[in-house]
Amino acid sequence: MPKFILLYNGPATPQEDMSEEQSKAVMAKWGEWMEKAKSSIVDIGTPLANGAVVVDDGSEGTSNEMSGYSIVQADDMDAAKTLVDGHPFLSDKTGKFSIEIFEMLPVPGM
Repeated sequence: MPKFILLYNGPATPQEDMSEEQSKAVMAKWGEWMEKAKSSIVDIGTPLANGAVVVDDGSEGTSNEMSGYSIVQADDMDAAKTLVDGHPFLSDKTGKFSIEIFEMLPVPGM
């Protein structure tokens, strides 16, 4: 079954800037999504921080607001998209957060 990487883009709130109640509420929403998608989750992933960009000309670029990832399996892209319905990362409805979905292809010759 094909695997897809979900890339979370948006300004993540540092854990230390959240109250215990806020942190519990956020984790409860993630727990609900993980329960709903549990049969499709291959790797729940991790939050990301302190990004850097190295450009092919040796310079450094500007990192975007990539804040985490997950890996899921689904029959096809449409099925992968349905897995993000109700995803807590998209709950703000401000247009500042997005999930990019890419099919993970095998490495040629491996």
